[in-house]
Amino acid sequence: MSLPDPVIVVPGITANYLRDDYWLPPQDIWTVLTKDYEKSALHPDDLRFEATEPALVRPGQLYEIAYRELIETLRHDLSASPEQPTPVFPFAYDWRQPLEVTEIQLNAFVQEVVARTSLLRHYVDDGYRGRGTVNMIGHSMGGLVIAGYIERYRGQSQVRKVATLATPYRGSFESVIKVTTGTAALGGQAPSSREREAARLTPALYYLLPEVPDGLTIQDPNLPRSLFDPDLWQSSVLETITQYIRSHGTDPNDQPGQARALFQRMLRGARAHRDRIGAFRLPQAGLSAADWLCVVGVGTETRVRLEVVKNPDGSPDFRFHSSDRDNKWTDADPTQRVYTGDGTVPFEGAVPGGLGLENLVCVTPDDYGYWEVQDRLITQAAGFHGILPNMDMLHRLITRHFTGAADSHGNTWGRRAPGAAAFQPPLPLTEK
Repeated sequence: MSLPDPVIVVPGITANYLRDDYWLPPQDIWTVLTKDYEKSALHPDDLRFEATEPALVRPGQLYEIAYRELIETLRHDLSASPEQPTPVFPFAYDWRQPLEVTEIQLNAFVQEVVARTSLLRHYVDDGYRGRGTVNMIGHSMGGLVIAGYIERYRGQSQVRKVATLATPYRGSFESVIKVTTGTAALGGQAPSSREREAARLTPALYYLLPEVPDGLTIQDPNLPRSLFDPDLWQSSVLETITQYIRSHGTDPNDQPGQARALFQRMLRGARAHRDRIGAFRLPQAGLSAADWLCVVGVGTETRVRLEVVKNPDGSPDFRFHSSDRDNKWTDADPTQRVYTGDGTVPFEGAVPGGLGLENLVCVTPDDYGYWEVQDRLITQAAGFHGILPNMDMLHRLITRHFTGAADSHGNTWGRRAPGAAAFQPPLPLTEK
């Protein structure tokens, strides 16, 4: 039996450090505790670069609180012995940028991982140089990066198996709140003008816009029906971008027109990506449902809908109601159980186009072991979505998925997705 393939872990949006390498020594501008919105904001004329120069912002380490336990456990559990370790590589990236940019960078990283693994004697003896494949884990937006990478490179992706955790394949309403107010469960606490500016000029955030059944209630039939249409957004978003162009742009002509063009360009890029991965099917990359473990968090109060009304002046207005946050996971009516999620991603936003409901593996906060006291406390404080990768049961489940090992102790399980007529995960699994 071959050694397990090396593993690449791709984190979610805002979940790795950013540092400015032009400072001597380099200065962290985004960490778990420090978030410098001014220095991390992108330039409206060219979103590849920062608005404040000189700056050379590069990705730093992954957030330890979310990923250290996962990476260390897999390094141990996937390894046949200390002398034959299975390498697990964290992939940090600039999560502000369009996901297409990150997909290309991930492809280069895959080549590096294959080359590094090919230098390990036990992998050489195992014939790894002849196969050169990897396994991948994506948390939250990291799963979208992986899906886009595999779709882009198809048969040349070199991916054997994938596990995605709490990935918003069809978006999250928290992205709307982040763009609108500057704060949401996607990161950040107190809203501020700096935070709103940075959010509204962060291309990757628009890739998380929600498109779920009955999720949008649009009261006026004359308003657009999609959040990927700039005319459905509150005027304040364009006003902020316009003001930002006035402050940082180099072209003094028609700044409102520039703002609209920039906003539309970001939305179009996100729309194209959503369509691309939504239409992708695993056989196109030589994969099957047995190769993709899709874990969905449920059983937590989550925003599952958004109301858009029309102001007297004709402009749209978003209405955020507390009643739009719901958790009907245990509802007596089975049709209502879709109104749940992991606190950030609604269940219906976590359903990928290339898998059936029967293939999904749902988990709840109750799936933490009784000994995982710290993770339970963090979940209460920070939310289930962000800390879900810490779940011990998921570590065992991912290990089984990547190795094909049997569950001899009965310590992995999953829950059927709402509306699924059967439970057909990618590996034999106890149904709870």
